[in-house]
Amino acid sequence: MALVPSESMGRAAMVARQTGVVAGLPAARLALAETDSRVDLANDRADGTAVSAGARLALLAGPARNLLTCERLVLNIVGRLSGIASLTRRYVDAVAGTKARIYDTRKTMPGWRRLEKYAVRCGGGRNHRLGLFEAVLIKDNHLMFGAEARGGERFTPAEAVRRAKQFLATAFPDRPEPMIVEVEVDTLDQLTELLSEEPDIVLLDNMSLDDLRAAVRLRDAAAPRVELEASGGIQLETVGQIARTGVDRISVGALTHSAAWFDVGLDWL
Repeated sequence: MALVPSESMGRAAMVARQTGVVAGLPAARLALAETDSRVDLANDRADGTAVSAGARLALLAGPARNLLTCERLVLNIVGRLSGIASLTRRYVDAVAGTKARIYDTRKTMPGWRRLEKYAVRCGGGRNHRLGLFEAVLIKDNHLMFGAEARGGERFTPAEAVRRAKQFLATAFPDRPEPMIVEVEVDTLDQLTELLSEEPDIVLLDNMSLDDLRAAVRLRDAAAPRVELEASGGIQLETVGQIARTGVDRISVGALTHSAAWFDVGLDWL
C-alpha cells in the first residue's frame, strides 16, 4: 500500500524454474476467486503436462496490489501439487513395461488430501482409498483385537476377511457395488491360508523380492482374481525391481509425504 498505487494494473507470468509435471493450476484459479482479488489466471499448460525449466505455466493479470497479495498463495498451491505430480511421474516411469500400477496412500497433509491425490493422478499414479469409509483395509492393529473379541489369540488374516465380508453383507445389503476388502500379511504362510477367502487385495508388507515372487506364484495357482500390493519402504531406486516380481499394485507413501517442492515463480511483465 505504501509503494503501489491503488489504480495500478499488472501482469505476471508463472514460470517453472525446473523440469517436472504441472499440477494445481485450476485449484489456484479457484483460490483466487475465493479471495475476491479480481486477478485472472489463464493457463498456458494443462495439469499433467511435463515441462522444462523456463516454461510459462500461466498468465496472471489484474490490480497490481492484489497480484502481489496473492502471489505466494498461488505459488504455494502449484509448487506443492506439482512437486507431488513430478515425483509420481518418476515412479510411474520406473515401472514402465510391467503390469504394476503406482498408488498413493492416506499419508497426506491435513486438509489437502483431495488436492494431493489429484496431483498423484496428474503424475500418472492412481488413488488408494480416499478415507476409511471407502474400503476395508485390515492391518495388524485390527488383527490384535481377536484376543478381546473371542477371549483367545489374535485374528488370523483369513478369519478377519471372513468377518469383514459378513459384516459388510449385513451392514450394507443394498450397496450397489460391494466394498473392497484388503488385508495386510507379513508372511507367505499367512498368504497361503488367506487365499481361499479371496479378498480383493492382499497387501504384502515389507517382503523381500524373493518373497514377492513366491507370493505371485502362490496367488496365480490358488486365486488369480486376487490382486497383490507391495508396500513398505518403497523407494525410487528399488520400485522397478519390485514391479518386475509380478505384483499388481505398489503403494508409495513418499508420493505425498516426501515430495520435494516444485520451484515455480512469478515474473512481472
